[in-house]
Amino acid sequence: MASGNGSNFEALVKAAKRSELDAHICALVVNNPNCEARRRAERLGVKCVVHDHRDFDSREKLDQALVKTFSMLAVEGVVMAGWMRIVTSILIDAYPNRLLNIHPSLLPSFRGLDAVDQAIKARVPLTGCSVHLVEPEVDAGQVLAQAAVPILSSDNHLTLSKRIQHQEHQLLPIAVAIAGECWRSV
Repeated sequence: MASGNGSNFEALVKAAKRSELDAHICALVVNNPNCEARRRAERLGVKCVVHDHRDFDSREKLDQALVKTFSMLAVEGVVMAGWMRIVTSILIDAYPNRLLNIHPSLLPSFRGLDAVDQAIKARVPLTGCSVHLVEPEVDAGQVLAQAAVPILSSDNHLTLSKRIQHQEHQLLPIAVAIAGECWRSV
């Protein structure tokens, strides 16, 4: 699931194609019909499904449509890789412990929107990224993997975001592999 650029989605697809990740990425779901992630899916030969959140009366109705789509695709697990929407218990309950999110901070620090700016403003020396299980409370689920990124005195939002994103591209396939092993052992 993605809303914007889709670089984490591409990192997953490439890791699977290189056999670094034992997974089949069967589809990308986007909520923004004009996002770059959709163009990446086309370029990478991955089916893309659009569920524009503006076409739904509520978050619950959007999540019902997502569950229906995932069910039709027979997915084992779902990865929110830049999905800029809060999900409801409808989606979470449909994929218990099988719904992952990547977040640009070392959780539990800097949950929610613009974690990069939160870290800069807090003047902490270190931030990073986390992959966690999704729970109803935003960015509060069990952390599966993290990568640290130092905050340099010369950093601004753009430079720090780029360094965090580089780590996300490395971390996300590893975390999905860890989660996948857990799913298979159940």
